[in-house]
Amino acid sequence: MLSIVLRFPTGRYHATPWDRHVNEGSVEWPPSPWRLLRALAAVRHRKAGEISEESLRRIMDALSESLPHYRVPAAVGAHTRHFVPLFKGNRTKILDAFLHLDKPGEIFVEWPGVELAETDRVSLQVLLDRLSYLGRAESWVEAGITDEASIPPDLFRIMPLSDDPQDARKDDPERIRLLAPMVPESFAAWQARELERREALFLDRKKGKLAEKGKDPGRAKLSGKERERVAAELPPDLYAALHVDSGDIRRRGWNRPPGSRWVEYERPRGIEDASPRPFPPASRRTRPAAARFALAGKVLPRLTDATLVAEKVRRALIAISDGAPVFTGKDENGTLLRGHHHSLIIPEANAGAGRITHLTLFAEMGFDPAAREALAALSTLHGRRGNDLLTVLLGVGEPEDFAGTNLRAGQCLLFCESRRWVSRTPFVPTRHPKTTRGGEPKLDTNGCWIGSAEHDLLRLLSESGFPEPVHLEGIIGTDLGGKPTRWLEFRTRKRMGGGRRGPDHGRGFLIEFPVPVRGPIALGYGAHYGLGAFLPQFAG
Repeated sequence: MLSIVLRFPTGRYHATPWDRHVNEGSVEWPPSPWRLLRALAAVRHRKAGEISEESLRRIMDALSESLPHYRVPAAVGAHTRHFVPLFKGNRTKILDAFLHLDKPGEIFVEWPGVELAETDRVSLQVLLDRLSYLGRAESWVEAGITDEASIPPDLFRIMPLSDDPQDARKDDPERIRLLAPMVPESFAAWQARELERREALFLDRKKGKLAEKGKDPGRAKLSGKERERVAAELPPDLYAALHVDSGDIRRRGWNRPPGSRWVEYERPRGIEDASPRPFPPASRRTRPAAARFALAGKVLPRLTDATLVAEKVRRALIAISDGAPVFTGKDENGTLLRGHHHSLIIPEANAGAGRITHLTLFAEMGFDPAAREALAALSTLHGRRGNDLLTVLLGVGEPEDFAGTNLRAGQCLLFCESRRWVSRTPFVPTRHPKTTRGGEPKLDTNGCWIGSAEHDLLRLLSESGFPEPVHLEGIIGTDLGGKPTRWLEFRTRKRMGGGRRGPDHGRGFLIEFPVPVRGPIALGYGAHYGLGAFLPQFAG
C-alpha cells in the first residue's frame, strides 16, 4: 500500500470544489483524487523537469487504478471577506472559505494495493518534496511518502462508498462527491462518445451555414481534415487530460475536466465543522419535527396562493416566538443557519374545491419547547376586509405519527412512504441554464442540460439525501377540485425577502425512486413557503 502525508503548516486548507463558485463558501474536504494528481503533474512541469515523462505516466496510471482512502483530523469551517477594486471606482466581494485543521494539521492519503517501483517511488518523493501548496495558493503544504505505522489512530477515516457499506451504515455517515480520474476503459468509452457528439455538433453547424446560403444541408459531410480537427480537441489519454488547462475546459464546453468522474465517499458527520452548532439534531422525544394545523374561514384561499398563506404563517410565528431560529432560519446574531433545517411550511388542499384546508410544518432541527409554545399560540391569520383565517393545532410529533392516506382522520400524505412522487405545487429551480459561448446547452454526462429544472431537481434531491431517481418525467399541472390547473396559475414569487431563483416560472415532475422514500419532499426556490412540494403518486 502506498501512503502519503500532507501537512499544512498554517493549519489552514483552502480549496474550492470543482462544481461550486468561490463565493458559495464551500471547501473541498478531503482533497479530491483529481486535485492530487493535477498537483503532481503541475510540480513536474514547473519544478521537476528532471523527472521523466515516462516515470510520471507510470505514477499517474498507478494512482488512477484505485480510489484512495483518507485519514483526516477534525476541521472547523471559517472564511474571510475581501472587497477587490475593479475599474471606475467599483469593487467586488470575494469570499475566501477555508478549514482550520486540528493540530498538527496532517492528513494521510492511502492507495490500497498500489506499489511503485523503486525509481518511481523516488520520483514521487521528489514531486512531493517540491509541492508547496494544494488547492489555493494560501494553502501551504509539506508532503512526503509515509508508512501506515506513522498514521495516528485517532483520525477520522473517509472511504469510497463501495468499500465497506456495512460499517458505513452503522456509523450513519455523510455522503460526499469527489472528482477522481477515470480508469483507462472508462476513458476510452468517454472519448468515443465525446468524439461522436462533437462531430455531430460540427456537422449541424455546417448544415446551418449551407441552409443560410440557400443550399441543400443534406449534402453536408465532414472531411478528413475536419474530423482530425475535431479529434485534436480531445486529449488522447488520461495523462494528457490531467494537463488540460481550465480555460480550454470552459472554451470547449465541458462541465468538468475530461477524463474525470464523480465518485461517492462516506465520511463521519460533523468532521468538517467541529465547533458547537446552534441547533444540532436533537432527540425526537424532546424536539418533534412535525406540526399540523387545520384551517377555517369564510373563504379559504386556493392552493395557487400557497406562498401568500405560508408567508403569513411565518410572520405570525416569528412575532409570537420573538424570532425563534426554527422559524426565521437565522441564529440569534442574525446569521443564516447552514443547510435547510428550519421549518418548511406546506399548505395542503385536501378537499374537493382545491382550497387550502391544512398547514403542515416540518423542521429537521426540531421544535424546542419555546417553538412549541408559539405553535400552540397561533390561532389567527389576519386577512384583508376582515377575512381572517382561523388555525387549529392538530398536533405536534414525528412524521410517522401523521403519515397516512385517511385524510378525513387527519392523516397527511406528505409524510407517507412511496417510490413514486408527483408535484403538487410547482418546482422553481434555483439556478440558471448554462450554455457554451456558441449558445449551445451545456450537458452533463447523462445528457441533462446543466442548470435546467430537471438538472436542478436531481441536484437538490441528491443534496437532501434521497436516492438517485430511476425515472423523471415532466407533468403539465395538477388537479384542484376536479379542475386541471397549470403551473403558470400558481403564485411563484414571495412577497418578502430574496432567495436564489432561476428564470423558470415553475415546472412539475413525476419522480420514481428505486426504493420507497419517506416525505416530505419540498425543494427549490420557495420550498419553505409551499413551493416545490410533492405528494406520493397514489394521492390521485
